Amino acid sequence: MEPEVFVDIVRQALGLVALLVAASILPSLCVGLCVSIFQAATSINEQTLSFLPRLLVTVVALIIGAHWGLERLMSFFIGMVNQIPQVLS
Repeated sequence: MEPEVFVDIVRQALGLVALLVAASILPSLCVGLCVSIFQAATSINEQTLSFLPRLLVTVVALIIGAHWGLERLMSFFIGMVNQIPQVLS
């Protein structure tokens, strides 16, 4: 067992986690920025005006991207299971 194999596995796992998190967080970030600019321009300081659109966009992003994210997780897991004989030998 070489340490490079485990470093590569951890790097792949962290990259996948970052990709999956970014797929749900980035749309919320963009909507939050637009709402904040709108609130600053109109001097409206309503808390639900900033929370509700971000929540809705995050839920929609998760609904749309769930299939893609699950496919990525499954392919990663299947690849890890297929690498077990190579890592142990």
